[in-house]
Amino acid sequence: MADIKTIGICTGGGDCPGLNAVIRGATRSAILQHGWRVIGIRDGFDGLIWPERTFELNLQAVSGILPRGGTILGTTNRGNPFEYKISEFGQEIVRDVSDQVVTNARRMGMDAVIVVGGDGTQGIGLKLWKKGLPVVGVPKTIDNDLEATDFTFGFDTAIHTVTEAIDKLFSTAESHHRIMVVEVMGREAGWIALHGGIAGGAHVILVPEIPFTNDLKTRFEEEKRTYPRAGAVGNLIGDGLGICTKKDVRVTVLGHVQRGGTPSPFDRVLSTRFGAGAVELIAQRKFGYMVALRGDSVTSVSIEEACGKNKLVDPKSELVRVAKATGICFGDETMTSPGD
Repeated sequence: MADIKTIGICTGGGDCPGLNAVIRGATRSAILQHGWRVIGIRDGFDGLIWPERTFELNLQAVSGILPRGGTILGTTNRGNPFEYKISEFGQEIVRDVSDQVVTNARRMGMDAVIVVGGDGTQGIGLKLWKKGLPVVGVPKTIDNDLEATDFTFGFDTAIHTVTEAIDKLFSTAESHHRIMVVEVMGREAGWIALHGGIAGGAHVILVPEIPFTNDLKTRFEEEKRTYPRAGAVGNLIGDGLGICTKKDVRVTVLGHVQRGGTPSPFDRVLSTRFGAGAVELIAQRKFGYMVALRGDSVTSVSIEEACGKNKLVDPKSELVRVAKATGICFGDETMTSPGD
């Protein structure tokens, strides 16, 4: 095979603390260790559909970005080249422009592309690899719900944000004798709620993996299906608690606050390791693979095997047992301690 000379990097899906650290780690490793040229692809795969959006990443371009949140490349969760939405004659149509993406990457001299993103973005990268574009993946999600890796970067930072919010809400709750409900992100996985709730000393933690058994359950499930927007579930729980307890209840929806801000030291280190690890996969011509953390080591797994396998909270896990042992209720049993 021809020598690697130029690689591209793109970030897709939602933003996440640590993305810039991945970009920096990959760029510095590619340049300093291998002498490669690095091209930044703007706004997910859009930069390969519209190649004028790309730009060169050199050491100066990535200097100082380690502590920055977001991504200097930009991102989007609506840029699937296999189902790309465009407007023609006032109407929205969907086209498959994946061949154009592969062709443009080759025309720009990219010998490989590092795709940074979650399950959806990695799935697109996998399909492009099968079309002939050499791809390696870097997993990204604050939800920490990818089965292929023990941790994803951004999760630790999100936990810091949730814990700090709970700490602050405790003092105002005590002052006004209120019940505070905090809604966090996680979709179908309760990792942020579980870790943030334990770290913040919550009295009750509700996660999707553990159905709660009180009279709100039916309404909760119906509301979740009908109104999946942020705040719907938290406000439903808050309203129900107010009715049941006759106490003053306040609901805080942290929302995208959990995705923003400077990454924690743990996430900076993990992101840097992932970025450098992705470069090493390219050097080994190990395309179609994704970096992953297993124990203390960064290893690699097949993107095809990694996609679509969510890691959920085990209701019988040691962490859930510890939480229950310290008096935290999960809604599946009566709370035995008033907590802090």
